[in-house]
Amino acid sequence: MSSNSFGEIFCLTSYGESHGKAIGGIIDGCPAGLTIDLDAIQFELDRRKPGQSKITTQRKEADQVEFLSGIFEGQTLGTPIAFQILNSDPKSKDYAHIKDAYRPSHADYTYDAKYGIRDYRGGGRSSARETIARVVAGAIAKQILKELGVATHAYVSAVGEIEMDICHRDLDLSKLDSNIVRCPDETIATEMISHIDTVRKQGDTVGGVITGLALNVPVGLGEPVFDKLHAELAKAMMSINAVKGFEYGGGFEMCKRRGSEVNDLFISDEEGVTTKTNYSGGIQGGISNGEDIYFKVAFKPVATIMQDQKSLNDKGEEVIVKGKGRHDPCVVPRAVAIVEAMTAMVLLDHYLRNKSTKL
Repeated sequence: MSSNSFGEIFCLTSYGESHGKAIGGIIDGCPAGLTIDLDAIQFELDRRKPGQSKITTQRKEADQVEFLSGIFEGQTLGTPIAFQILNSDPKSKDYAHIKDAYRPSHADYTYDAKYGIRDYRGGGRSSARETIARVVAGAIAKQILKELGVATHAYVSAVGEIEMDICHRDLDLSKLDSNIVRCPDETIATEMISHIDTVRKQGDTVGGVITGLALNVPVGLGEPVFDKLHAELAKAMMSINAVKGFEYGGGFEMCKRRGSEVNDLFISDEEGVTTKTNYSGGIQGGISNGEDIYFKVAFKPVATIMQDQKSLNDKGEEVIVKGKGRHDPCVVPRAVAIVEAMTAMVLLDHYLRNKSTKL
């Protein structure tokens, strides 16, 4: 299996399976001499970990990160940063019934067809538990970006048909973690939580949307052809489990409008060149223009439901796949930390790439 690395200069290589001994990674390209707040990294992991509320999977994992190299006396050495998170509560027996069966909308069949073997315990490498490594790397990237004045945020803006149609500039971003669904509007958050809980009790799942933000991004990040900044963000988000859609700026709604309505006119103020509107989502020609970068990430309903479903086994025979185990009724509350992490990794990588282009 190839393609387990992400990034060009600030690069993460992740490893591990859902029910293996550990999930971990190696971060290469992190600058030396940076003070790392280990508690801040653990905070991000706690936002992603299972068992944190009634609307998430009840798998109990501490998700405590252990750094093996690259950090000494709280500072980065400039050498590879290796880390691991031990798996302590896998309950692999919960998956014995699908050892030979393909779960609908899972990676079971495609992994089997491609590799001729699969780890059926919790989905193995295809499990969202792999994203733990991304959150660790993203937490380090966020700390570096913070020193540059750049902030990354994400929040749940839709669950099923319940949507929050409020511009991010009108939100109190300090409230992103004030409730278990991670929606900054308390009234809508209550509706979302109730809906997820109802779906959970029915043995079903529901999808949702996460809005991502990058604020105070300097002008000039991104490459103008194949590595456009929005293309890199799209790849980062589409690599997250259960993601089925990505749009940034005005997105698909701009298809209904005229150029005269959505062109971002340049103006000059005390801060220099800016734009009157920001339908471009902070990126023009694949390069950041200094405005807020904002985008939406669409997550499908979690594939494992607590209901019986018809499927096939590896012999092509029809079987009934029974819902079993511990699973999220809606993945978006925990995925907020992952979206923020991937955003930070993309921005830091391009910041370092940008520095390398100038003497």
